[in-house]
Amino acid sequence: MTQKEAQLKIGNQTVNLPIYSGTYGNDVIGISDLGKAGVFTYDPGFMATAACESKITYIDGDKGVLLYRGYPIEQLAEESDFLEVCYLLLNGELPNAVQKQTFSKQINNHTMLHEQISLFYRGFRRDAHPMAVMVGVVGALSAFYHDSLDINNPSHREIAAFRLIAKMPTIAAMCYKYHIGQPFMYPQNRLSYAENFLYMLFGVPSEEYQPNPVIARALDRIFILHADHEQNASTSTVRLAGSTGANPFACISAGIAALWGPAHGGANEACLNMLKEIGDVSQIKKYVDRAKDPKDPFRLMGFGHRVYKNYDPRAKVMRETCHEVLEAVGAKNEPLFKIAMELERIALEDDYFIEKKLYPNVDYYSGITLSAIGIPTNMFTVIFALARTVGWISHWNEMHANNSRIGRPRQLYTGPAERDFVPVKKR
Repeated sequence: MTQKEAQLKIGNQTVNLPIYSGTYGNDVIGISDLGKAGVFTYDPGFMATAACESKITYIDGDKGVLLYRGYPIEQLAEESDFLEVCYLLLNGELPNAVQKQTFSKQINNHTMLHEQISLFYRGFRRDAHPMAVMVGVVGALSAFYHDSLDINNPSHREIAAFRLIAKMPTIAAMCYKYHIGQPFMYPQNRLSYAENFLYMLFGVPSEEYQPNPVIARALDRIFILHADHEQNASTSTVRLAGSTGANPFACISAGIAALWGPAHGGANEACLNMLKEIGDVSQIKKYVDRAKDPKDPFRLMGFGHRVYKNYDPRAKVMRETCHEVLEAVGAKNEPLFKIAMELERIALEDDYFIEKKLYPNVDYYSGITLSAIGIPTNMFTVIFALARTVGWISHWNEMHANNSRIGRPRQLYTGPAERDFVPVKKR
């Protein structure tokens, strides 16, 4: 990180501010000393504020670039697997063959949950949203695994990371099984990470379940594509919670709660609901015309992206995966997927969409893919949380390794000036 300097004039004062340059991206002005001049910056949504330094993930929205530790997401999704990507995000480098085998074994050793946690599920209503259950269960893990809560101990942070990555598929599958009233399925360590999740999700004790390799590979790619995405709302939440010294399970539970918001993790669920609203291929033109009308509040979900002003680099991989899954399960002629494919064709060819760069994004294709696999829409964000856990814990660990300070954003106060209290009888 190189350093230059800027000068800011405030009335008769001149404040010298350092300018930092990272590996990529915009230069960043250090503003920590502004308080000495009696001012702070005002940046709603933190759209122009770097709250931390990180070596994990880099995004260039204008160029459509997403790098995990310097590796393009397209290469990782095509050539790697999720646990290898987990190792990369946690440790900064890809593992060799021995390290990969050891890491996979360590994760497999922690897939089981404490048996009393299964009783914890019974405290929830059967019709509770799976995300509500997941927030509660993950937050409660610290009551069962309190032998790894010393955040200043690197070994404790490592074992907490292993436990969270390993147990999230088990927790997620149990959320689904409890919701539909089926018995919980214990993990099978002979299976891969994605295969094991499918087994716990769709297997039943009365029958033998063999995961479809096409579906397992598709799910593994979905995990990779959603593993991290820089300083988004949920990751920032995990970092802010972690800065207080809160235990890792509480911090990840806070991240899950932030992800639950429809403006963040609920986008692929919104895409499926939109396709259901369209209802039939014959209705697509009407909805496209509505989307083009600036006076109509209707918006096509799953097109364009807040960060990527060009094509979402994850969408290309997800598009191929989506078509592979639709072919494998024989769903291409199902009404919902016919709507999805026709809407995709229009978006890629229509001048309006091309001009405004409203390309189908990763949420569009992942929602279609998960639905084709047979996963209900209320589980979509749960799977997102499962995948994102490794990103959250990597940022949490990086933050503690760097001895970061507690987060304390400032505000622009616009409330009443000081006034005297008036007793209720005189009001």
